[in-house]
Amino acid sequence: MPDRVIRPATPADAAACAAVYAPYVRDTAISFELEPPDAAEVARRIEASGQRHAWLVLEDAGRVAGYAYASPFAARPAYDWSCEVSVYLAPGLRRSGAGRALYTELFARLEQRGFRTLVAGVTVPNEASLGLHRATGFEVVGTFRDIGFKLGRWWDVTRLQRPLGPGRDVAPAPLR
Repeated sequence: MPDRVIRPATPADAAACAAVYAPYVRDTAISFELEPPDAAEVARRIEASGQRHAWLVLEDAGRVAGYAYASPFAARPAYDWSCEVSVYLAPGLRRSGAGRALYTELFARLEQRGFRTLVAGVTVPNEASLGLHRATGFEVVGTFRDIGFKLGRWWDVTRLQRPLGPGRDVAPAPLR
């Protein structure tokens, strides 16, 4: 990826991230949102993610062509060391190694911040996304059947999990 750069997202990247995301919302069940968020909403999400988790963008030839981010898994304090991750790429970058590169950098940052468990959800069927998650260390832990209704039908979501850090026998450090 010589002309590709992965860096932290800023609110100035919001419009480009919204443009990458919009087709997933409008045309697929990959996202369960029904209306694509505008740049202002994506900027808010970037700010919120960056405070505790992380949001990274992939620049390809100087333009934002993908992103990955982490967000809270659940609200209860015992879940503080777990987070949910997602990655979205412009159509020309699928199956190019860009998703793996974004996830690799994101996971390193999350581990440095003290996170111990990553969770992801994949609307199925979606072999490309399941393959990416397996290739980056996730394992399937279950499937919610008929959990979301979009595009005139019910969809299943497979949940995946990946450990980070020193393992379950070591008490977690405070998050940074």
